[in-house]
Amino acid sequence: MHILTVIDNPNPKSFTHSIAEEFHLGASRSGHSYDIADLYAEVFDPRWQLVDEAQFEDRPMPDDVLSYQTRIEKADVVCMVFPLFWFGMPAMMKGWVDRVWSFGWAYDQVGDHEKSLQRNRIGVMLIPAGGDPANWEPYRLGLSMDTIWRTGTMGYFGFTDRRIHFLNGSEGSNERRAGLLRKAFAVGNGLEHPPE
Repeated sequence: MHILTVIDNPNPKSFTHSIAEEFHLGASRSGHSYDIADLYAEVFDPRWQLVDEAQFEDRPMPDDVLSYQTRIEKADVVCMVFPLFWFGMPAMMKGWVDRVWSFGWAYDQVGDHEKSLQRNRIGVMLIPAGGDPANWEPYRLGLSMDTIWRTGTMGYFGFTDRRIHFLNGSEGSNERRAGLLRKAFAVGNGLEHPPE
């Protein structure tokens, strides 16, 4: 299978990038190829602008959007790697979602979040998070994020196999971080198998 991995972190030496590297090592071990879309390195503009309204007016989308859509069309798996910011995506990744997965290309109606114009793909999110998930539980924050991304975003994307991995403790000890890197490797290595 061919993977498009989209990374949101300005620091190429970040733990986010290390997670992506381990994911790719695992995927390569299973014989998969991959393309890396490092949004900062590629100077992606996440801002929704007037030109992005083309999707609602039957006009061609901007060239940068078309380029990412072409890369997605070649992929069997789309993996998004981003740190958790205030229980959501950071601005660069959110802007990539907003601009690239456009109306008329990804979906054509908002009434059915399971009806995408895209072919079936595996969708993966690897999300380094510094917090303790036990602190989320009283407020069901983990469930809320999972529901929004799994039911909303990933449905409109046409991801029929949706794998969301919160990598909690990413600001913790070296031992804990090493365990998260091993998990990222295992996610890449097990792409053809059902999620745990």
